[in-house]
Amino acid sequence: MRSPLLTTCLLGTLALGLTACSTDTSPGDDPAAGTTADETGASGEGHGAVAGAEELAEPRLGLTTIDPSGTVAHLDLLDEGVVELGSVDAPTAVETDGRYLFAETAGGLEVVDSGVWTWDHGDHFHYYRADPRLLGTVEGDGAATVATTNLSTSGSTGVHFAGSGDAVLLDTEALSRGELRERFRLDGEPGTGMVVPVGSYALVTEGRGEATTLVGRTADGDETGLREACPDASGTITTRVGAVVGCSDGALLATVADDELVVERIPYPAGSTPSSGGTAAPATAFDNREGRPTVAGLAGSAGVWLLDTRARAWTLLPAPTPLVTVTAVDDADQRLLALARDGRVLVLDGATGQVVAETAPLVADSLAAGRTPTLIADQQRAYLSAPVEGRLYEIDAADGARIARSFETAGEPAFVAETGR
Repeated sequence: MRSPLLTTCLLGTLALGLTACSTDTSPGDDPAAGTTADETGASGEGHGAVAGAEELAEPRLGLTTIDPSGTVAHLDLLDEGVVELGSVDAPTAVETDGRYLFAETAGGLEVVDSGVWTWDHGDHFHYYRADPRLLGTVEGDGAATVATTNLSTSGSTGVHFAGSGDAVLLDTEALSRGELRERFRLDGEPGTGMVVPVGSYALVTEGRGEATTLVGRTADGDETGLREACPDASGTITTRVGAVVGCSDGALLATVADDELVVERIPYPAGSTPSSGGTAAPATAFDNREGRPTVAGLAGSAGVWLLDTRARAWTLLPAPTPLVTVTAVDDADQRLLALARDGRVLVLDGATGQVVAETAPLVADSLAAGRTPTLIADQQRAYLSAPVEGRLYEIDAADGARIARSFETAGEPAFVAETGR
C-alpha cells in the first residue's frame, strides 16, 4: 500500500536554514547528562569514552550534511536544532562511520568530527557527545576510497587514493582526540584500490582486475604473509562478524582469531553470475543497518544480493522494479530498504523481495538531475536525502513507510550522514 506524502505545512526559517514539519512527536526527550571522561578516558571503563566527552543515557542521533560548497551543518534529531559546524573545500564524495565524515576534495580527504557517537559493546551500548570539530586534511591525489569499522575511538580507518596509488591507514583513536595520525602510508600504482582495517591489521589491494590480490599487513605496514586473490575487488563494509570485501567471484570475510588475521572466501552460488553462466552481476557496493551481520548490494538489474556474514551465505532476490540503491535493515522481519528509479522508497520482504510498503516518489527530481539521494537504515527509522528538492525525510519503515518528519533545507543536502549511531 502506498503511504501518502506528508501533509503540507507552512515552513518557517531557522537561523541556520533548517526547519521541521512533523507528523508525530520527536523520538525522545533530551538524554540525561552523565559523567565526563577524565584525562585517562576512564569514564565508562574506556568503552568509547575520550577526555572531555559526556556520556549520555541514549544516543544523540543527528543528520550531518555537507552542501556542494562545503558548508557543514548538523541537525539534532531529538530537539530539531541546527548548528553550522564550519566548512570544507567543495566535496565530490563523502563517507562516514557514524561519527566522522570523510569528505573527498581537490586537496585530499577532509575529516569532520560530528561530536556524537555510540560504542557497541556487543550486548549493550555506550553513548557520547563532545564538541564537534574539523580535523584537517589527509593529503592525497585523486578519488579516495574509505573503509571504516564500527568503532570510532579505536582501531583504524583505511584510505586509498586512486590518483597516486597511496595506501594510508589512519589511527582512529588519534582521530577521537582531534589528531590526524597515519599508521602507515604505502606507495602504490595509480588506480582503484582499498585499505580495509581488520582489528590491529589491514588488507591492502595489489594489482588490478582479475589479478587483484589482498595483502595482509600489520598496523605498521609490514606484510603478515597473508595473500588472497580477489578479482575485480570492489566494495567493502564492516559487520558485527568481520570485514567484507567484494570480489567478482564472491566475497572475502576478514576477522582476527588468536591474534592472527584470517580470511574466508564466500563464493557466489554456482550458476548465478556471468562467470558461471548466470545473469546476476556481482555486488560492487554493500550497505546495511550499522553493525548487523547481513548486508545488501545490487546484482545489476537482475535483483538484490544478500550476504549473511554469520551464515557465510549469499541469497539472490528478484528486484520488483529497477533500483538505485538497497540496504539491509536486518531486523526480526528481515526487511530491506530500497530506492526505486522513480523516486519511491520501498520496504522489501527479505525472504521474497516483494514490496510490503512504499512511499510516494519523494526524490524523482533529484534522480532526474543525476543527484543520487542517500538512503540510511536505522533501528527505528530510515532517512532519505532529497538534494534537488531541498529536504531530508524521516521514514517509519515498520509503519507502512510512513513519513514521520520532513526537514526543509536552505541549501542542497548534497551529502548526508546519520551520526551518533
